[in-house]
Amino acid sequence: AGFFALGAFTTALVTTSAPTGTLAQYSQQAFGLELPFLVGVAAAAVVAGVVAFLIAIPVLRLRMDFLAIATIGIAEIIRLIFQNERWLANGPQPLRGVPRPLYCTVQEPTCAWLPAPVAAWLAPLAPRDYIFIYLGIVTLILALVYLALERAVRSPWGRDLRATRDEEISTAMSGKHVPAVRIEAFVVGAAVMGLGGALYAHYTVTIDYSHFNPLFATFIVWVMLMLGGSGNNRGAILGAFIIWSSY
Repeated sequence: AGFFALGAFTTALVTTSAPTGTLAQYSQQAFGLELPFLVGVAAAAVVAGVVAFLIAIPVLRLRMDFLAIATIGIAEIIRLIFQNERWLANGPQPLRGVPRPLYCTVQEPTCAWLPAPVAAWLAPLAPRDYIFIYLGIVTLILALVYLALERAVRSPWGRDLRATRDEEISTAMSGKHVPAVRIEAFVVGAAVMGLGGALYAHYTVTIDYSHFNPLFATFIVWVMLMLGGSGNNRGAILGAFIIWSSY
């Protein structure tokens, strides 16, 4: 939940504009960079990864239940920071106006940069059909992340990950730096969660701290993984579809 929230709020702050005029009276948000969607998504993954690295150094020395308790506690700390620091992301008030990528494709007039044949093909779409446009964006990003992770798993680094998961002591005896491998895995996972948070923010348009409670963004995700099969990328996607469709 913590890295999911970091991704969502990071992309919101990067892609929205700072409130001015009448809006500024009701918002204490200190800044907004008004950058493109892809920049916001990339920033979300980077910020989540950097924070995960700082957290991983002390936390990954723990094991089993103690590690779970520590990470859940850190997630709550992150959520409460966004709740209470009004200058950062408007505190307990919703952060509104997160832009929707390619929303101009369902508006009239359509995107000026679209080729005429494509614009004519998209002309029948109404704003209510935007969910299908966004589904395409999410599917494309999911496919890219899946292919990147599958490639990584089949690399020497991926073999280090599997060896560390299955038998840490033997991996260390083989000359591998096990703490570094654990930190790297933690950072990559956090970056993917930050990316997911960014996509969530651009879909909902309005976010606040209450969206990122542990039940929604920690335990439901854990159930998805356990259902699909831990350590299995295809299983993670399948488990997400099954659980979310019945949620």
